[in-house]
Amino acid sequence: MKPSVLLAALLLLPASVASAGPALPYSNVTHSTAPHSTVSQRNSTTAAAAAGAAPSWQWPLAPRPPVLRGFDPPPKPWLSGHRGVDLGFGAPGAPVVSPAAGTVSFAGVVVDRPVITIDHGGGLRSSFEPVDSTVAVGQAVAPGQVVGTVLPGHCAAAQCLHWGVRDGDEYVNPLQFVLDLRPSVLLPLPGPP
Repeated sequence: MKPSVLLAALLLLPASVASAGPALPYSNVTHSTAPHSTVSQRNSTTAAAAAGAAPSWQWPLAPRPPVLRGFDPPPKPWLSGHRGVDLGFGAPGAPVVSPAAGTVSFAGVVVDRPVITIDHGGGLRSSFEPVDSTVAVGQAVAPGQVVGTVLPGHCAAAQCLHWGVRDGDEYVNPLQFVLDLRPSVLLPLPGPP
């Protein structure tokens, strides 16, 4: 097989097959000065993202918020890390909306922070904190439906909402559901045969 044909075939494979490294570049979407993790791919993508699916959820805050701190999971589940993203917002009381259809599976306090968790089906669950809930456990929510309002207290230097997503027992990057984080692929120019 010609090298150019082999290269083209390799570049057309999904990033999850073609690359041994993480398929989602955390550094392209964060404004954090924290070091970036070299976590294995299983911690950074869901099956949908690995297959090259386009994002299908909406942002939980409007207008589109800045990402103040990106997804930086630990290499082992018991170590410290950042298992979600911190989204900036203008002022406390900003409405938080469900990014996708689901059912509220938790609305209460964890340690000292009010949290809302929405089960989106297929093993996917979103959690938001700190949020004053306007929904009850068991309530079905539609995409874009207000589920609560942001409270101050998560980020010390700025006001933010923490958004985490789990796929089964694994934390995954929430941004893959609202942004196309697939790597850009440059194909070679056609040349002489």
